[in-house]
Amino acid sequence: MARRGENIRKRSDGRWEGRYLIHINGSKKYRSVYAPSYNEVKQKLFNSKKESEITLLSQKEQTAPLNASADMSLDEIGQLWLIYIKDNRKYSTYRKYANIYDMHIQDIFGSLTADEISLEIIEKALPKEMSASLYKSIYCVLNQILSYGNRYCGTPKIHLKTEKLRTVPKPVQTINATDQQKLCRYLLSDLDSCKLGILICLYMGLRLGEICALKWEDIDFQRKTIHINRTVQRIQVGQGDQKTILYEGPPKTLCSVREIPIPEFLFPLLLSCKDEGGGYVLNKFSPMEPRTYQYKFYSYLNKAYIKKSHFHALRHTFATNCISNGADVKSVSEMLGHSNVNITLNKYVHPSMDTKRNILDSLSSISSINGQISGRIIS
Repeated sequence: MARRGENIRKRSDGRWEGRYLIHINGSKKYRSVYAPSYNEVKQKLFNSKKESEITLLSQKEQTAPLNASADMSLDEIGQLWLIYIKDNRKYSTYRKYANIYDMHIQDIFGSLTADEISLEIIEKALPKEMSASLYKSIYCVLNQILSYGNRYCGTPKIHLKTEKLRTVPKPVQTINATDQQKLCRYLLSDLDSCKLGILICLYMGLRLGEICALKWEDIDFQRKTIHINRTVQRIQVGQGDQKTILYEGPPKTLCSVREIPIPEFLFPLLLSCKDEGGGYVLNKFSPMEPRTYQYKFYSYLNKAYIKKSHFHALRHTFATNCISNGADVKSVSEMLGHSNVNITLNKYVHPSMDTKRNILDSLSSISSINGQISGRIIS
C-alpha cells in the first residue's frame, strides 16, 4: 500500500509509479519513476529526490558567479555556462555543447562582449560550406550562453534569430516492401541475437543506440513488452589519447523512455534467442558499439542483395508501415518516443494525390449539389 504523502501509486498496467518535484531554471516540474514493486519504486523515488536536491543546490551556488559583470567577454561567460550545464544536463549533451564551443565559438567570438554579437558578424565569420545543422547547433549554443549571461551576469538581453537557416527537409529513407521480405528471409535463415536486433528495429522502431543498450531484463516476457530506458553512443571527451568514450545513459528525451508491445509474430523469435543468464541482448557483457552494429547491418544488406541503406531507415520503415496501415499518429508517436506528435506528422504523414482525391470525392455523399450537377448533365 502507498503511504500518505509519498506520491506513489499503482498504475493500471501493474507497474508502480512515483512522482517527485524538480526545479528547472526557476520553474517547478514533476518527473516520474517506475518499478514493478512498491519497494523498488520507493527506493528509486528516494534516489531521484536526492539527485534533484543536489542539482538544485548546485544551481543556487552557480546563479551568482563571482566577479560577474555586464562587460564580460563571451569566453568568460561561456566558461561559467559550461560549468553550469555540466551539472544540469545529460553528460552526452554537455560534451556535444562543449565540443561545439571549443571548436567553433571560443576562438572566433570569445573576445567579443555580448552586445557585440550579431547575425552579421556570425555570418561573416563562419565558413559558407558549413552544414545547416552545424550552423543551427552553433546558434543554439550562442543563444544559451547569451541567455545565461543576461540572467546571471547582467549582460544585455540578446537572442539571435535563425529563420534564414531553415532548410528543406531531406526525404525519409525507407526500405521497400520487396527488400523488407528479402532482408527478413536472410535474417531468419540463420537467426542469432544480432539478427534478431535488426528485426526488433524494423518491427518496433528502436533507435540504433537503444537496441545496442537493450538488456534481456528490459523485455517483459509475461506482458510481452519491451521497456526502453537507456541508450548508448560514442561521444567526444577531449583531445588526448582517449578522444572518445562509449557512453551509456538515459534515452534521447523523457518521451523516449517508453514501453512498446511486442508483435505476436516476433515473440517466439525473442523466446528462441533468450539468454537466461541475462546481460545485453546483442553483446552479452557490454553494450554493442553502435558503429560496429551499423557495419553488421550493412553486411546483412549486402548478403541479402539489397542496396545499402542507413540504419535509421529501419525506424523510418517501421513508422511508414504503421501509418500506411492506418495506425493513429498518436500511438505511432508514442512507440517511436517522439517528444511531440507533430514530429511524427511532419516526417511520416504525407497523403498521396489519390488519398486527397478520395477525400474530396467522398464529399459528394453529403453535398446537395451532387444531385443538381447529375441532373444538369442528364438534361
